[in-house]
Amino acid sequence: MKKFHIKSGDTVKVISGAHRGKSGKVLSMVVEKDRAVVEGVNIIQRHTKPTPQKPQGGIVKSEAPIHISNLMLVDPATGEATRTGRRKDEAGKSVRYSKKTNEVIK
Repeated sequence: MKKFHIKSGDTVKVISGAHRGKSGKVLSMVVEKDRAVVEGVNIIQRHTKPTPQKPQGGIVKSEAPIHISNLMLVDPATGEATRTGRRKDEAGKSVRYSKKTNEVIK
């Protein structure tokens, strides 16, 4: 299993691409393609046909996945984007930490 610098529930900032500067919460991860779905970022419009479940049909807006190389974790302590590292804690478990503040990220 791959390990990423971000995971579901983290607040991230987009550092490159058309949505640079936006930030949001990671809703889900697409591990097979190294992508993440971020709330309010990379909104696409889908044209849907009327179905028995949705007789109205129409245009549906939703978030599309964005590659994780374009995302940077926002440090909960300072609110700034930061790089992350991994180290062992007292119990010998691997934890993420902020390279700016050297604080453990929960």
